[in-house]
Amino acid sequence: MSKEFARNLFNKQVMATDGTEIGVLSNIVVEIRGGNIIDMMVIPNPNFDTTRYRKEDNFILIPFDSVSAIKDYIIIDKMKAKA
Repeated sequence: MSKEFARNLFNKQVMATDGTEIGVLSNIVVEIRGGNIIDMMVIPNPNFDTTRYRKEDNFILIPFDSVSAIKDYIIIDKMKAKA
């Protein structure tokens, strides 16, 4: 995957490979030493079932390694993203 500036990721729609609209990226969790993105903090769509995802406050945490593409949307593999 090509490199992306973090500022280009914020407020992007997060979708699954099957077209399910998951929510909007609000923040990221970064490993300080290596600078790797660990998790994405996503504000879920109201009708999205979040029961199988890790949660923190009003966000769901989606592992960044579940991202398959970043274009107009951030596309994730739901099977890799579930807790």
